[in-house]
Amino acid sequence: MIRKLVILTFFAFFIFSCNEPIQKENLTEKALRIHNKILTVDSHTDTPLWFVRGEFDLTKRHDAYEHGSRVDFPRMIEGGLDAVFFAVFLGQGQRTPEGNKGAFEKAERIFDSIHAVIDRNPEFAEIALTPTDAYRIEEDGKRAIFIGIENGFPVGKDITLVKYFYNRGARYITLCHTKNNDICDSSTDSTEFNGLSDFGKSVVKEMNRVGMMIDVSHISDSSFYDVIELSSVPVIASHSSARAICNHPRNLTDDMLVKLAENGGVAQVCILSDYVKEMPANHLLDSARNVLRVKYRGFDDLTDDEMKSARKEWYAINKKFPGNLATVQDYVDHIDHIVKVVGIDHVGIGTDFDGGGGIEGCYDASEMQNITIELVKRGYTEKQIAKIWGGNIMRVMHEVLSQATINQSKK
Repeated sequence: MIRKLVILTFFAFFIFSCNEPIQKENLTEKALRIHNKILTVDSHTDTPLWFVRGEFDLTKRHDAYEHGSRVDFPRMIEGGLDAVFFAVFLGQGQRTPEGNKGAFEKAERIFDSIHAVIDRNPEFAEIALTPTDAYRIEEDGKRAIFIGIENGFPVGKDITLVKYFYNRGARYITLCHTKNNDICDSSTDSTEFNGLSDFGKSVVKEMNRVGMMIDVSHISDSSFYDVIELSSVPVIASHSSARAICNHPRNLTDDMLVKLAENGGVAQVCILSDYVKEMPANHLLDSARNVLRVKYRGFDDLTDDEMKSARKEWYAINKKFPGNLATVQDYVDHIDHIVKVVGIDHVGIGTDFDGGGGIEGCYDASEMQNITIELVKRGYTEKQIAKIWGGNIMRVMHEVLSQATINQSKK
């Protein structure tokens, strides 16, 4: 009897050991099947900063570790990334008529560069203006390219430019960046308006009117609450994580997440390590970066040539003093937390690739499927993953566009 029990125990252990790799393989296969089936949307990358330099070919595969760039068409295809919001990024410059004019002109050049790149490569991608466009383009086997504006600086004090940029293809505006502007206070600057300025309040209303999503990433807590109180439609945080998991002013507190959910909005979790996990200090890297920030005036109000040089030196420093990175597991902890606090309908993915985003296991667009694999490991269903990866932000976009159409039809 004892001998029989030993034999049975041995075979049970043997069968379990043999099946374990198969179970893991099937889990990965399930994740990849889901990933390839659903619409995957990244709500924020700064990739157009490469376009204005002139020599960047989006159709060629680049090495993120050697070159520094994180997104191109081949890597989007490898990572199963169907749609992306390319940011028209403007660092905050002087809030003067001359400064506003310069910001507008720079924004125009970036818009032109995005449209030129897509126009040259119709076999790879198309500009998307609506969720319907994204699903159609994905069905055609191409990449859907949305446009957002990071920092309302190019709007200046001219409210008519909201509609102008909408007509140019922009579907959201991040109200400010790391410094205050004429719209609102930033999360990383001193208090000036204690939230939205009077002009900022008119910008929010105008964005609602024309059908432009309001992006609350980077804005101060008081600015956030002003937006939530004023906006008649859901808003987004295009690249913000959970402050309860990583205590950074750029991230959203649990109360902010609740208010965002009550508004119907969505928090697109950022993949930049500093916003994902409090990492051990890398003094050599921090020191070198600080020297560069001084040299290039905090990277604000730079010419195209200055920005080109700054980016080259920045990537050289990162390569010389590689910092510690958060992991995909750390990243999905934020998704777990947001789902726990406000539910599955209010979370998404916004990497901030080419603006500092990139973690271990998802360092560039070629590794996006690893997020889905981790979600499957944690028990998320296909329906839930579809919401996280694109369904939620497409829902918000549809609601914002639809409400604008309804409002305009009443006139």
